[in-house]
Amino acid sequence: MTNRTEGGLPATHREVRLAARPQGPITDDLFEVAEVPVPRPGPGQVLVRNTTMAVAAVMRTLMDEVTPVPMPSFVVGEPLHGSAIGEVVEAPGTDFAPGDLVEHHFGWREYALVDAAAVQRRDRGLLPDPAAYLSQGPTAYMGVVRGAEVRAGDTVFVTGAAGGVGSLAGQIARLRGAERVIGSTGSQRKADILVKELGYDAVVIRGAGPIEEQLRAAAPDGVDAVFDNVGGEQLQAAIALANRGARIALVGALSAQLSGSGAHTTEIDTLSLLARGITLRGVALYDHLSLIPEWNEQFGRGLRDGTLTFPHARLHGIEEAPRALMELIEGRHMGAVLVEL
Repeated sequence: MTNRTEGGLPATHREVRLAARPQGPITDDLFEVAEVPVPRPGPGQVLVRNTTMAVAAVMRTLMDEVTPVPMPSFVVGEPLHGSAIGEVVEAPGTDFAPGDLVEHHFGWREYALVDAAAVQRRDRGLLPDPAAYLSQGPTAYMGVVRGAEVRAGDTVFVTGAAGGVGSLAGQIARLRGAERVIGSTGSQRKADILVKELGYDAVVIRGAGPIEEQLRAAAPDGVDAVFDNVGGEQLQAAIALANRGARIALVGALSAQLSGSGAHTTEIDTLSLLARGITLRGVALYDHLSLIPEWNEQFGRGLRDGTLTFPHARLHGIEEAPRALMELIEGRHMGAVLVEL
């Protein structure tokens, strides 16, 4: 990419396209890295040089032609999409200026052409590391504050605690006054990190025995609030241990998203929910976008004063984006998974 246009831009850039739809676990051959001309913006458009992008478990779901989530599926032969941050290069006829830090949903490419209405300006001074804008903190904050309504003194159970959402949800629950925070994860290594570094009091481990038995030992007095990323056996265990008046937030469905089948159901005893006055609430960030500025302010303060951390892994180069997604789905990393472009 040494050829340059008259304006100093490279003549071409790279993007990652969906080459085929998966029939099972995702593999390298489902992706294609293509070199294409750098687009030029027209009036009302913003050309962004992407600096960092994020991958997320929902992207596995979006690789299927039909998905249950309210997001557009990826299109075979076209670039994937997802959260990214970058710097404005050109923005004719808009309020953006070259050098502005912005966030948008056209990752998986080195340069993005975005309508100005779909670009959010970000304050360089608000977060110590601009990449932290790509945390899944807004989802974690929403699930803790508006979904599970965590209160002082609560015992909280967070499923999928080592992921990009769960690794922040436990920290946020603690800041909200939770007395005991219990997580679930898939390995002893991750469990140790959750307890030693992220403030969890106890962790149940998938595959180490019945989840309900492990949770009963970790929460002998039951649970008051649940932040569920997973569904399945873990949600059933949470309901079994839920105290009267408990609030259960359904924030993710990893057991279905990562199963490869796209379908997964959880058997629930509704009479038990009624008898104990338990609230079971599905929450999605697109209904709570007003929380994002509030979260960014709190995240910036927490990162600076040490009351919050941003667990994440970084890979380098757009050609590593497919591997980043595969490693996320395989559970190789703690926290968010980012790609520096």
